[in-house]
Amino acid sequence: MRQRAIALGTPSGPHISTFHSLCVTILRRYADKADINPNFSIYDESDQARCIKQAVKDCELDTTNFPPARMLDAISVLKNKLIDVDSFKAGTEDFFSRTLAKIYDRYQFILSEANALDFDDLLAKTAFLLQNCPDVCSELGNRFKFLLIDEYQDTNHAQYKIAKALVSAHNNICATGDPDQSIYRWRGADIRNILAFESDWPDATVVKLEENFRSTANILEMADNLISFNQNRKQKKLVPTRSHPGDISVTAFEDEHQEAQAVAEQIKKLNDEGVLLNDIAVFYRVNAASRTLEEACIKNKIPYQIVRGTEFYSRKEIRDLLAYLKILVNPTDEIALLRIINTPARGIGKTTIDKVRSYASLHNITFYGALKHAENMDSLSKAPKAKLAIFVDLIEQFKADLSGKVAPLAQRIFTESGLEESLQAAGTEGQNALENINELINAAAQYDEEAEEPSLLDYLQQISLFSDVDSFDASSDRLALMTLHTAKGLEFENVFIVGLEDGLLPHERSDTDDEDELEEERRLFFVGITRAKTRLHISHARYRTIRGQLLRTIPSRFLYELGIDFTESAQENNASPHDMRLAICNLQFAPGQLVHHQSFGLGTVKEFIDMGQNSVIVVKFNSGQTKTLMLKYANLSKINI
Repeated sequence: MRQRAIALGTPSGPHISTFHSLCVTILRRYADKADINPNFSIYDESDQARCIKQAVKDCELDTTNFPPARMLDAISVLKNKLIDVDSFKAGTEDFFSRTLAKIYDRYQFILSEANALDFDDLLAKTAFLLQNCPDVCSELGNRFKFLLIDEYQDTNHAQYKIAKALVSAHNNICATGDPDQSIYRWRGADIRNILAFESDWPDATVVKLEENFRSTANILEMADNLISFNQNRKQKKLVPTRSHPGDISVTAFEDEHQEAQAVAEQIKKLNDEGVLLNDIAVFYRVNAASRTLEEACIKNKIPYQIVRGTEFYSRKEIRDLLAYLKILVNPTDEIALLRIINTPARGIGKTTIDKVRSYASLHNITFYGALKHAENMDSLSKAPKAKLAIFVDLIEQFKADLSGKVAPLAQRIFTESGLEESLQAAGTEGQNALENINELINAAAQYDEEAEEPSLLDYLQQISLFSDVDSFDASSDRLALMTLHTAKGLEFENVFIVGLEDGLLPHERSDTDDEDELEEERRLFFVGITRAKTRLHISHARYRTIRGQLLRTIPSRFLYELGIDFTESAQENNASPHDMRLAICNLQFAPGQLVHHQSFGLGTVKEFIDMGQNSVIVVKFNSGQTKTLMLKYANLSKINI
């Protein structure tokens, strides 16, 4: 977006960034008023996981009853709703809430001790800063006379409050977004923000951007048919501008292996016909679905990339080097410090570390502060004192090069810390790690070249805010494999969406009796469909291996909402894409289908069990009764909407 703005001749001055990046800028500038240190670390998911595990342990709780990951999710929800520890404590009534409050309190203490913020803190602390400091709010309102928010449908409560505060003096706000593409409810996004925009700003002018320059008519018609089943939306009609009608196929396969192989063969055929691989993508609901697709790509010699953004930065060798860099800007980051104090091995073991921790606690100083006073620790013998002194001296030497370009510093740390030597001695595995480190240093060099004023703090900030889509390399002629969530914002000439089965899409974790959750899953499918420009291939498997067992599946209810005719002649896998027929064998009803029964009246299909002539259908009738019926005797009639 920044590049496009520059290309349009926009004069210098506009601040163009994500919400999180803007919040980092604000918090570093007004750190004293936000009651934080400006050189704070930004903890990623891995760092947060370590902190929450420590918090649960410190509270002497059983991780079986209070799983750290779930506790972290619950805390994230609270932060996104701007409920701080004290407010949550005040409202707790039951045992679980009181226990969660203890964990929340301890988790925040651990972050504070490390001078670190998690992603949710970046938003929450900025929202509270603007709320509690009118002078800061006024100053920023004068700085940002006009506020444009893209993808407004994905904002959460904290982001909504930040936006409201920034424009409170002038109301110069413009929001673009599509309620039909709100797919981050699980991450705190609130679709009500965009649905209520006109209520929040009554003088706003609404402009419907219904013309679509990406997808063909057939694809857009299918997308419109699907999303019309949602109630929480703003009515609009996608209008195609392309003359090409578009090719669509919806196909059933026997199992996930046959599905993956058929997809690979179709991609191979397209590639042989001159279609570039970087113009083709395969989408799936969950990451686990990539395995069979990867195997099929390897078997068919199709180069591919899995677009899973933070994977590179999650590798051990990368995290090790980054931990050294983090310590230089924030010595209180204990998680980073504990990662590198004996990496590579330098004879500093757990016993020594525990003694240093005890000293730090006793003297109320940081862990790194205690390391610098190792000579004064009576609990340590001469040998560990010497090893700690060498480590501290190494870090202090690196600090001398803190200002200036990042890549030379990273290279120096990699060599002088002993990391490079240890990887060179690790054989083939070490060679792969060395290549990854080289790529990291190359990326740092690119940052140095592009940044106006390179700084290590800014570089680490960029890495911390790295997203899935950032990892997509459009210039590489490789097939893209990614989840539907990752696909948002991208587009391809040819799109394959696999695994259209109940339990996958809609996902089994979504409560299909909860209309809000079901509508979000439908929006996710809508997003996938509208990534396709010319050709769209949708498929499902009749059987899928789940937890080691080959189980019968039920085609996704969403397939029946696409507006495609059901016809038995479209059975099997050779149906013509141009026919737009659904190749599903003898399935007359699907979950979500409205039906009528002579005795029980109107109802909704909840489940269809395909057993040939003995197929069974489960229907929840409007009377409140749920009936399991033999299909051949039920005499049900479809009610088409």
